[in-house]
Amino acid sequence: MPMCLKIKENAIFFADVHINDKRDDFYEVLKKIEKEDLFVSQIFLMGDIFDLLIGGIDWTIKINKKYVDLLNKLSEKIEIYYFEGNHDFNLSKIFPKIKLFPLKNQPIIAIYKNKKILLSHGDILSSKSYEIYSKIIRNKFVLKILDFLDNNFNNFISKIIISKQKDKNICKKIKNFKEIVKKRLKNIDLKNIDYYIEGHFHQNKKFDFKQIIYINLPSFACNKSFIIVEYSSEFKIMQF
Repeated sequence: MPMCLKIKENAIFFADVHINDKRDDFYEVLKKIEKEDLFVSQIFLMGDIFDLLIGGIDWTIKINKKYVDLLNKLSEKIEIYYFEGNHDFNLSKIFPKIKLFPLKNQPIIAIYKNKKILLSHGDILSSKSYEIYSKIIRNKFVLKILDFLDNNFNNFISKIIISKQKDKNICKKIKNFKEIVKKRLKNIDLKNIDYYIEGHFHQNKKFDFKQIIYINLPSFACNKSFIIVEYSSEFKIMQF
């Protein structure tokens, strides 16, 4: 946990947007922010904003160009924090003015109204095999090989991944989710922590575990919802 962020009132949190050619509503939200029809002080992108955006895989950048351009434009005037997920990573060259948090640096400590909050995309407490896979797929040498294959064979790797994502039911409810969360949190140092906030699971749930309050962020892809930070209610769910 290398740094501590200060969350401001009117900060906005988006998680698991899973942008593809069938899901384009998020662009309208960003345009509202650009025009200040929706006023925000900060933007927190909590991972899996794209179905597939990988720095070093050229085609994934090309197909998401309008979003990349708009986010970079917004980053000129608004603080944007991007917690890389399992579908979007190695993004430093794509978003030069956005503060990026790779998976290995998550969770990050944040402060709001003297409360300590841990922020993460959500896949940091997965199995050992998944942890090894994550390190391999993020390796720059591996990405160069994948990009070479992708570019020389009609982007077949990227297209297969995106096609599978379109057909996948990403909004299903997870059985015994509260118990799963409780078990996962045992592996995190929660001393003096008030909130743990993450995405990834698309469950839109809030649990009070006495020691901390756990929030699984709503998935924008599932219900067009996001969270606005308001002084009166702290974390308020809004719908587009």
